Amino acid sequence: MAKKRIDDYEPGPVPPPAPLDRFGFVKRELSYSHDGSMKERSAYEYEREERRVRKWRKMIGVGGSDWTYYVKRKPHVVKRRIRKGIPDCLRGLIWQLISGSRDLLLMNPGVYEQLVIYETSASELDIIRDISRTFPSHVFFRQRHGPGQRSLYNVLKAYSVFDREVGYVQGMGFLAGLMLLYMSEEDAFWLLVALLKGAVHAPMEGLYLVGLPLVQQYLFQFDNLAREYLPKLGEHFTQEMINPSMYASQWFITVFSYSFPFHLALRIWDVFLYEGVQIVFKVGLALLKYCHDDLIKLPFEKLIYALRNFPEDAMDPDTLLPMAYSIKVSKRLEELKQDYEKKNQKLVQSTEFNEKQQQSQERFLSSKRS
Repeated sequence: MAKKRIDDYEPGPVPPPAPLDRFGFVKRELSYSHDGSMKERSAYEYEREERRVRKWRKMIGVGGSDWTYYVKRKPHVVKRRIRKGIPDCLRGLIWQLISGSRDLLLMNPGVYEQLVIYETSASELDIIRDISRTFPSHVFFRQRHGPGQRSLYNVLKAYSVFDREVGYVQGMGFLAGLMLLYMSEEDAFWLLVALLKGAVHAPMEGLYLVGLPLVQQYLFQFDNLAREYLPKLGEHFTQEMINPSMYASQWFITVFSYSFPFHLALRIWDVFLYEGVQIVFKVGLALLKYCHDDLIKLPFEKLIYALRNFPEDAMDPDTLLPMAYSIKVSKRLEELKQDYEKKNQKLVQSTEFNEKQQQSQERFLSSKRS
């Protein structure tokens, strides 16, 4: 029997209309929130947003033609504006410019189409199985086998063929899904390639390789940073036997796109694509700092819940992100990376030594028996 692809399925029924927030997600409850999704915007706020858009358009030029020149001439202005948040209407284009994915796209015409149409992947059934779990409350992805799910399948399948060593891992769907809300399939694919292969910053593919080696490194670094930056909370974590793998793995694997409020995730992604993975560490430390006094009082089970369900006020970008920007981690991250590599090297050497000892002992016993 031939293996079925997502293109062989008919789209399911269109879900009934439901109230959506400004990003296209089904509203959980009709309440006023700090993301402004249900607030009446004043004429002043509209005008301020228009001014921001005009500044950004002037900065990037037509189709991004002035971007490289502006970044070289005024890098501090670019960094400051990105940290304030990229205008939503320009986000897709800016993400491609700052990630290096636009250059990859232009250098590889026709490659994405080849991967989608003519290649097969061992991960196709796994991708189909997981697609409905990616942003299930977003209008673009809600329809079973609908346009959103088909686009997501195509991007993930294409990447699993492009890089067969990584293939497909579940968390990748949230990265691709986030990208598809702001750009075409082909653009999203090349942005995924830019991130995992390291077009601008360090490659992320280690987050998805067998054994998740880069996740292990990041958790080691984060654990040490948290204990140094928040020693009382670090001591409480030790007493309650809490380690970052219990709450922070998804932060790194999906860059906060899995469980964080979407408006906050977008602001983090703006900075992440421009400045690199340091922002993930900074946001994580800022969250622990903001909730420090509450977390330090909680026993194990309540502590685990709290670390996976931060309060709404902690998720306000205008409060959390300035805290994150004030935290300096660059130098210490590099030192901890070297510590982790040394530790792993000693572990490998110890394992190899033990294996050689065991082999020698087995050869000795074998010679005795003969």
